[in-house]
Amino acid sequence: MIENAQILSEMNHRSREVFRRVVEGYLGTGDPVGSRTLTRTMSEKVSAATIRNVMQDLEYLGLIQAPHISAGRIPTQAGLRMFVDGLLEAQLGDEDRERIEATVGASEDDVSALMDRVGSALSGITQGASLVLSPKREAPIRHIEFVSLAPDRALVVLVFADGHVENRVFQPPPGQTPSAMREAANLLNSMIEGRTISDLKALMTGEVAARRREIDTLAHDLIEKGLAVWENAGQDGERLIVRGRANLLEGGTDAENLERIRLLFDDLERKRDITEFLQLTEEGEGVRIFIGSENKLFSLSGSSLVVSPYMNADRRIVGAVGVIGPTRLNYGRIVPIVDYTAQLVGRMLSGPRE
Repeated sequence: MIENAQILSEMNHRSREVFRRVVEGYLGTGDPVGSRTLTRTMSEKVSAATIRNVMQDLEYLGLIQAPHISAGRIPTQAGLRMFVDGLLEAQLGDEDRERIEATVGASEDDVSALMDRVGSALSGITQGASLVLSPKREAPIRHIEFVSLAPDRALVVLVFADGHVENRVFQPPPGQTPSAMREAANLLNSMIEGRTISDLKALMTGEVAARRREIDTLAHDLIEKGLAVWENAGQDGERLIVRGRANLLEGGTDAENLERIRLLFDDLERKRDITEFLQLTEEGEGVRIFIGSENKLFSLSGSSLVVSPYMNADRRIVGAVGVIGPTRLNYGRIVPIVDYTAQLVGRMLSGPRE
């Protein structure tokens, strides 16, 4: 499939304008846009027949479609994605800015009350459903669970000691299976009592270092005897290459050490994976727009989600705000509203800088 950026670069000025006006007309009214309508709005004077030819080309590229015979055209999901990525002109209006500032910018020490106001403000201003993810907590955890959503998407469910529950979406390391995630969660839950995520990360980092030292100690004697050698020493993919395996089997003690090293390597890799899981649960993504079936998290194929993270004083992503609505959202208005709201929330939570 040709990338959207390549398609856009290969479209001439007339094709771009027809495509843009079809999308903007549909987003504004929800109705298909016909060739005769376009002849009255195009920047250059062209016939309806010429516009129909351009629309056929755009339909062939999968960017627009006819909802039924003899109708005008509406954008496809792929067309909406290309419009948002390449042609969207987003600008925050003065009235929207003032309403956001008046609601979000009020003095408030209670974070929960602030988040409630943010949700109400976004719903009222955009006439859509709001999404507010509260600041990530750094508090003791009672239970942790990893849930696979897709090969490249996973959910971590955090149950805090006070009963608060948080769900965070992250991209797991390549090749991780649902069973590996369950094992990681089981191990973490066995040592989780009274600890925060940062505590767990520090604990797992210490475990990795300890396993590494045990391996080095056991391997040292084998290497001294010339029975083994490191390959890719010090790297994640390092291996202990064993020579003279027959001699090891006769020696007894060396064979036991080799089996111990193998088990330690397995444990080391598992703990490295868990450390990476914990790191990924603290990370977030930039401003995202999910259109139609891209919005798998909510299983709402006919909807769109515009979401933006907000940061604390240390420039760490701690939560997100967003708007959910139909695929024909007014993206040019909604995107800057969500983005500006996220910036304001971040400043409110960060407090005054010295």
